[in-house]
Amino acid sequence: MSRRLKLEAWLHARREVWRAAFVKGPVTGFTFEFVSFGVKQAWCCLFGGLMLALLVGSFLFYPADAPLPRYDFLTLAALAIQVAMLATRLETWEEARVIFAFHVVGTIMEVFKTGAGSWIYPEESFLRIAGVPLFSGFMYAAVGSYLARVWRIFEFRFERFPPLWLQALLAAGVYANFFTHHYMPDMRLGLFAFSVIIYAPCFVYFRPDRQERFMPLAVGLLLVALFIWFAENLGTFARAWVYPSQDKGWHPVSLDKLGSWYLLMIISFVLVAAVHRGTGRKEGQGV
Repeated sequence: MSRRLKLEAWLHARREVWRAAFVKGPVTGFTFEFVSFGVKQAWCCLFGGLMLALLVGSFLFYPADAPLPRYDFLTLAALAIQVAMLATRLETWEEARVIFAFHVVGTIMEVFKTGAGSWIYPEESFLRIAGVPLFSGFMYAAVGSYLARVWRIFEFRFERFPPLWLQALLAAGVYANFFTHHYMPDMRLGLFAFSVIIYAPCFVYFRPDRQERFMPLAVGLLLVALFIWFAENLGTFARAWVYPSQDKGWHPVSLDKLGSWYLLMIISFVLVAAVHRGTGRKEGQGV
Protein backbone atom coordinates (compact mmCIF):
# COMPACT_ATOMS: atom_id res chain seq x y z
CA MET A 1 0.00 0.00 0.00
CA SER A 2 1.36 3.43 -0.97
CA ARG A 3 2.05 6.11 1.60
CA ARG A 4 -0.87 8.13 0.22
CA LEU A 5 -3.29 5.25 0.66
CA LYS A 6 -1.89 4.53 4.14
CA LEU A 7 -2.38 8.16 5.13
CA GLU A 8 -5.91 8.30 3.75
CA ALA A 9 -6.75 4.97 5.41
CA TRP A 10 -5.43 6.30 8.74
CA LEU A 11 -7.46 9.50 8.36
CA HIS A 12 -10.56 7.44 7.56
CA ALA A 13 -10.02 5.29 10.66
CA ARG A 14 -9.55 8.38 12.84
CA ARG A 15 -12.70 9.88 11.39
CA GLU A 16 -14.67 6.84 12.52
CA VAL A 17 -13.25 7.22 16.05
CA TRP A 18 -14.11 10.94 16.13
CA ARG A 19 -17.54 10.21 14.68
CA ALA A 20 -18.36 7.68 17.37
CA ALA A 21 -17.31 10.16 20.06
CA PHE A 22 -19.11 13.18 18.63
CA VAL A 23 -22.25 12.05 16.85
CA LYS A 24 -25.13 11.62 19.29
CA GLY A 25 -28.12 12.51 17.13
CA PRO A 26 -29.30 14.17 13.88
CA VAL A 27 -27.89 17.63 14.69
CA THR A 28 -24.43 16.43 15.66
CA GLY A 29 -24.56 13.97 12.75
CA PHE A 30 -25.23 16.81 10.29
CA THR A 31 -22.50 18.94 11.92
CA PHE A 32 -19.96 16.13 11.67
CA GLU A 33 -20.82 15.47 8.03
CA PHE A 34 -20.54 19.18 7.22
CA VAL A 35 -17.12 19.40 8.87
CA SER A 36 -16.04 16.19 7.14
CA PHE A 37 -17.08 17.71 3.81
CA GLY A 38 -14.99 20.81 4.54
CA VAL A 39 -11.93 18.81 5.58
CA LYS A 40 -12.13 16.66 2.44
CA GLN A 41 -12.50 19.75 0.27
CA ALA A 42 -9.42 21.27 1.91
CA TRP A 43 -7.51 18.06 1.21
CA CYS A 44 -8.61 18.19 -2.43
CA CYS A 45 -7.46 21.84 -2.63
CA LEU A 46 -4.00 21.06 -1.26
CA PHE A 47 -2.06 22.20 -4.33
CA GLY A 48 -4.26 25.22 -4.98
CA GLY A 49 -4.26 26.24 -1.32
CA LEU A 50 -0.48 26.10 -1.15
CA MET A 51 -0.24 28.15 -4.35
CA LEU A 52 -2.57 30.82 -2.96
CA ALA A 53 -0.54 30.94 0.25
CA LEU A 54 2.59 31.44 -1.83
CA LEU A 55 1.01 34.23 -3.88
CA VAL A 56 -0.20 36.18 -0.86
CA GLY A 57 2.81 35.39 1.34
CA SER A 58 5.33 36.42 -1.31
CA PHE A 59 3.38 39.63 -1.98
CA LEU A 60 3.51 40.56 1.69
CA PHE A 61 6.96 39.35 2.66
CA TYR A 62 9.18 38.61 -0.36
CA PRO A 63 12.14 41.06 -0.39
CA ALA A 64 11.87 43.62 -3.17
CA ASP A 65 15.66 43.56 -3.68
CA ALA A 66 16.01 39.76 -3.76
CA PRO A 67 18.32 38.54 -6.58
CA LEU A 68 15.66 36.00 -7.59
CA PRO A 69 12.50 37.73 -8.92
CA ARG A 70 9.31 36.90 -7.04
CA TYR A 71 7.70 35.29 -10.09
CA ASP A 72 10.67 32.95 -10.50
CA PHE A 73 10.50 32.07 -6.81
CA LEU A 74 6.82 31.19 -7.32
CA THR A 75 7.68 29.01 -10.33
CA LEU A 76 10.37 27.07 -8.44
CA ALA A 77 8.18 26.74 -5.33
CA ALA A 78 5.24 25.44 -7.39
CA LEU A 79 7.51 22.92 -9.10
CA ALA A 80 8.83 21.78 -5.70
CA ILE A 81 5.28 21.29 -4.40
CA GLN A 82 4.37 19.25 -7.48
CA VAL A 83 7.46 17.03 -7.13
CA ALA A 84 6.86 16.58 -3.40
CA MET A 85 3.23 15.55 -3.94
CA LEU A 86 4.28 12.95 -6.49
CA ALA A 87 7.21 11.72 -4.38
CA THR A 88 4.98 11.28 -1.32
CA ARG A 89 2.20 9.84 -3.52
CA LEU A 90 -0.27 12.44 -2.33
CA GLU A 91 -0.94 12.77 -6.04
CA THR A 92 -1.16 9.90 -8.51
CA TRP A 93 0.58 9.82 -11.87
CA GLU A 94 -2.86 9.70 -13.53
CA GLU A 95 -3.74 12.95 -11.76
CA ALA A 96 -0.34 14.39 -12.72
CA ARG A 97 -1.06 13.74 -16.39
CA VAL A 98 -4.29 15.72 -16.17
CA ILE A 99 -2.48 18.52 -14.35
CA PHE A 100 0.29 18.61 -16.97
CA ALA A 101 -2.24 18.71 -19.81
CA PHE A 102 -4.12 21.58 -18.17
CA HIS A 103 -0.79 23.31 -17.50
CA VAL A 104 0.00 23.23 -21.24
CA VAL A 105 -3.54 24.27 -22.22
CA GLY A 106 -3.44 27.15 -19.74
CA THR A 107 0.03 28.39 -20.71
CA ILE A 108 -0.89 28.54 -24.40
CA MET A 109 -3.97 30.57 -23.53
CA GLU A 110 -1.92 32.83 -21.23
CA VAL A 111 0.51 33.66 -24.03
CA PHE A 112 -2.34 34.60 -26.34
CA LYS A 113 -4.40 36.50 -23.75
CA THR A 114 -1.53 38.60 -22.43
CA GLY A 115 -0.56 39.41 -26.01
CA ALA A 116 -4.14 40.57 -26.58
CA GLY A 117 -3.99 42.72 -23.44
CA SER A 118 -6.64 40.82 -21.48
CA TRP A 119 -4.43 40.87 -18.37
CA ILE A 120 -0.83 41.65 -17.52
CA TYR A 121 2.01 40.45 -15.29
CA PRO A 122 3.43 43.62 -13.72
CA GLU A 123 6.72 42.16 -12.43
CA GLU A 124 9.88 41.00 -14.16
CA SER A 125 11.11 37.42 -14.28
CA PHE A 126 13.67 35.22 -16.01
CA LEU A 127 11.54 32.08 -16.29
CA ARG A 128 8.95 33.10 -18.83
CA ILE A 129 7.57 32.32 -22.27
CA ALA A 130 6.62 35.26 -24.52
CA GLY A 131 6.31 37.52 -21.50
CA VAL A 132 4.27 35.01 -19.45
CA PRO A 133 5.95 33.83 -16.22
CA LEU A 134 5.99 30.06 -15.95
CA PHE A 135 4.26 30.00 -12.57
CA SER A 136 1.03 31.01 -14.35
CA GLY A 137 0.65 27.53 -15.79
CA PHE A 138 0.64 26.13 -12.27
CA MET A 139 -2.44 28.21 -11.48
CA TYR A 140 -4.32 26.29 -14.16
CA ALA A 141 -2.68 23.10 -12.92
CA ALA A 142 -4.15 23.81 -9.47
CA VAL A 143 -7.64 23.66 -11.00
CA GLY A 144 -6.83 20.36 -12.68
CA SER A 145 -5.33 19.03 -9.45
CA TYR A 146 -8.46 19.90 -7.50
CA LEU A 147 -10.84 18.23 -9.96
CA ALA A 148 -8.70 15.11 -10.22
CA ARG A 149 -8.42 14.77 -6.44
CA VAL A 150 -12.04 15.58 -5.63
CA TRP A 151 -13.18 12.91 -8.10
CA ARG A 152 -11.17 10.27 -6.23
CA ILE A 153 -11.51 11.46 -2.63
CA PHE A 154 -15.30 11.98 -2.78
CA GLU A 155 -15.75 8.74 -4.76
CA PHE A 156 -17.65 10.35 -7.60
CA ARG A 157 -20.17 8.43 -9.62
CA PHE A 158 -22.72 9.77 -12.05
CA GLU A 159 -26.23 9.30 -13.29
CA ARG A 160 -27.05 10.18 -16.91
CA PHE A 161 -23.43 11.07 -17.59
CA PRO A 162 -23.14 12.68 -21.07
CA PRO A 163 -21.14 10.82 -23.73
CA LEU A 164 -17.49 11.76 -23.51
CA TRP A 165 -17.32 12.68 -27.19
CA LEU A 166 -20.12 15.22 -26.68
CA GLN A 167 -18.32 16.74 -23.70
CA ALA A 168 -15.09 16.86 -25.71
CA LEU A 169 -16.93 18.73 -28.47
CA LEU A 170 -18.16 21.29 -25.92
CA ALA A 171 -14.68 21.62 -24.36
CA ALA A 172 -13.11 22.17 -27.79
CA GLY A 173 -15.67 24.88 -28.55
CA VAL A 174 -15.00 26.54 -25.19
CA TYR A 175 -11.25 26.55 -25.71
CA ALA A 176 -11.53 27.84 -29.28
CA ASN A 177 -13.86 30.64 -28.18
CA PHE A 178 -11.29 31.93 -25.67
CA PHE A 179 -9.20 32.80 -28.74
CA THR A 180 -11.70 33.52 -31.51
CA HIS A 181 -13.93 35.94 -29.59
CA HIS A 182 -11.23 38.58 -30.09
CA TYR A 183 -11.88 38.47 -33.85
CA MET A 184 -15.34 36.93 -34.23
CA PRO A 185 -18.67 37.08 -32.36
CA ASP A 186 -18.41 35.76 -28.79
CA MET A 187 -20.13 32.37 -28.64
CA ARG A 188 -20.14 32.01 -24.85
CA LEU A 189 -23.93 32.33 -24.51
CA GLY A 190 -24.34 29.44 -26.92
CA LEU A 191 -21.69 27.49 -25.02
CA PHE A 192 -23.49 28.14 -21.73
CA ALA A 193 -26.71 26.85 -23.29
CA PHE A 194 -24.95 23.79 -24.72
CA SER A 195 -23.42 23.01 -21.33
CA VAL A 196 -26.82 23.23 -19.63
CA ILE A 197 -28.38 20.94 -22.24
CA ILE A 198 -25.82 18.18 -21.77
CA TYR A 199 -25.09 18.57 -18.03
CA ALA A 200 -28.47 19.54 -16.56
CA PRO A 201 -29.82 15.94 -16.65
CA CYS A 202 -26.64 14.63 -15.00
CA PHE A 203 -26.29 14.13 -11.25
CA VAL A 204 -23.01 13.61 -9.44
CA TYR A 205 -23.03 11.36 -6.36
CA PHE A 206 -20.37 11.98 -3.73
CA ARG A 207 -19.55 10.79 -0.22
CA PRO A 208 -18.68 13.50 2.36
CA ASP A 209 -19.01 11.02 5.26
CA ARG A 210 -20.81 7.68 5.35
CA GLN A 211 -23.90 8.60 3.39
CA GLU A 212 -23.84 9.32 -0.30
CA ARG A 213 -25.16 12.71 -1.40
CA PHE A 214 -25.90 14.11 -4.84
CA MET A 215 -26.33 17.35 -6.74
CA PRO A 216 -26.80 18.43 -10.38
CA LEU A 217 -23.42 18.37 -12.08
CA ALA A 218 -23.95 21.83 -13.63
CA VAL A 219 -24.51 23.28 -10.15
CA GLY A 220 -21.33 21.62 -8.89
CA LEU A 221 -19.28 23.10 -11.74
CA LEU A 222 -20.74 26.55 -11.07
CA LEU A 223 -19.89 26.33 -7.36
CA VAL A 224 -16.30 25.37 -8.16
CA ALA A 225 -16.10 28.30 -10.57
CA LEU A 226 -17.36 30.62 -7.82
CA PHE A 227 -14.60 29.57 -5.43
CA ILE A 228 -12.00 29.99 -8.19
CA TRP A 229 -13.35 33.51 -8.70
CA PHE A 230 -12.73 34.16 -4.99
CA ALA A 231 -9.20 32.77 -5.40
CA GLU A 232 -8.64 35.00 -8.45
CA ASN A 233 -9.49 38.03 -6.34
CA LEU A 234 -6.76 36.99 -3.90
CA GLY A 235 -4.34 36.46 -6.79
CA THR A 236 -4.95 39.89 -8.29
CA PHE A 237 -4.80 41.49 -4.83
CA ALA A 238 -1.34 39.91 -4.48
CA ARG A 239 -0.48 41.29 -7.94
CA ALA A 240 0.40 37.87 -9.26
CA TRP A 241 -1.42 39.18 -12.34
CA VAL A 242 -3.73 42.15 -12.84
CA TYR A 243 -6.42 43.20 -15.25
CA PRO A 244 -5.86 46.53 -17.04
CA SER A 245 -8.51 48.21 -14.89
CA GLN A 246 -6.61 47.14 -11.74
CA ASP A 247 -3.23 48.54 -12.81
CA LYS A 248 -3.74 51.82 -10.93
CA GLY A 249 -5.34 50.23 -7.89
CA TRP A 250 -6.92 46.95 -6.87
CA HIS A 251 -10.65 46.32 -6.96
CA PRO A 252 -12.63 43.05 -7.03
CA VAL A 253 -12.60 41.08 -10.26
CA SER A 254 -15.73 41.54 -12.33
CA LEU A 255 -18.42 38.90 -11.87
CA ASP A 256 -18.29 38.47 -15.65
CA LYS A 257 -15.17 36.37 -15.03
CA LEU A 258 -17.33 33.85 -13.16
CA GLY A 259 -18.73 32.75 -16.52
CA SER A 260 -15.22 32.40 -17.92
CA TRP A 261 -14.20 30.20 -15.00
CA TYR A 262 -17.34 28.09 -15.42
CA LEU A 263 -16.41 27.45 -19.04
CA LEU A 264 -12.81 26.75 -18.07
CA MET A 265 -14.14 24.20 -15.56
CA ILE A 266 -15.61 22.28 -18.46
CA ILE A 267 -12.22 21.88 -20.15
CA SER A 268 -10.62 20.61 -16.94
CA PHE A 269 -13.58 18.36 -16.12
CA VAL A 270 -13.47 16.70 -19.54
CA LEU A 271 -9.73 16.04 -19.17
CA VAL A 272 -10.34 14.38 -15.80
CA ALA A 273 -13.31 12.44 -17.18
CA ALA A 274 -11.08 11.09 -19.96
CA VAL A 275 -8.66 9.73 -17.34
CA HIS A 276 -11.51 8.17 -15.36
CA ARG A 277 -13.24 6.76 -18.43
CA GLY A 278 -15.07 3.58 -17.50
CA THR A 279 -15.03 4.38 -13.78
CA GLY A 280 -17.12 6.47 -11.44
CA ARG A 281 -20.51 5.64 -12.97
CA LYS A 282 -23.79 4.13 -11.95
CA GLU A 283 -24.89 0.73 -13.13
CA GLY A 284 -25.86 0.94 -16.78
CA GLN A 285 -24.64 4.52 -17.24
CA GLY A 286 -21.73 4.94 -19.61
CA VAL A 287 -18.91 7.42 -19.31
